[in-house]
Amino acid sequence: MAVTIQPSYPLAWPADRPRTAEHRAALFRDAGRPLTWTTARKRLVQQLDALTRAGKPYRTANVVLSTNIRFTASGSRDQNVSRRDPADPGVALYFDLDRRPHVLACDRWDTVYDNVAAIAAHIEALRGQERWGVADLAQAFAGHVALPAPGSSSPADPWWTVLGIPRATPLEVVSHRYRRLARDAHPDAGGDRAAWDRLTAAYEAAKEELAT
Repeated sequence: MAVTIQPSYPLAWPADRPRTAEHRAALFRDAGRPLTWTTARKRLVQQLDALTRAGKPYRTANVVLSTNIRFTASGSRDQNVSRRDPADPGVALYFDLDRRPHVLACDRWDTVYDNVAAIAAHIEALRGQERWGVADLAQAFAGHVALPAPGSSSPADPWWTVLGIPRATPLEVVSHRYRRLARDAHPDAGGDRAAWDRLTAAYEAAKEELAT
């Protein structure tokens, strides 16, 4: 089973992550050639799949890759829009790891494909911590949690921040994310009432915006 990546346009950069002032020349190669969307995406899928050990319950879900490249529903680059690489090559990967939302973002390199490959390489490095017995994945990814801790954000936070997902995400993906978060946040499940109220308010705001 391979992870499914939902492309999202335009780029929804995490509000708490600083941007890179100057992009560096492309670093990654595939058999000596520059990366393409296919080769970069393959690297990312391989690393996301590797987060789950063989025979164990799948650990990643709700994977959204946000960039300034528009893709079709089939996952190929939309040829009806500009074929030139975007001026902003940033990439943000939103995903659930063990039912908790995370985000990895990179804009150091001057192509979208290299930034995707950089995120894949970063995941591989974090996986190494678990393999080497230094930390488990929850500890390794602790700095990349997308959802604020209960009570840490203000009621004015936008819905996409509260839900830990790009603003441009399709409504069906947002709904799935909300249901996953609601399982743990509901007061009947031991969740915090303030966090629950913030979560449900964010979901209602998302539905109102995305359904129009």
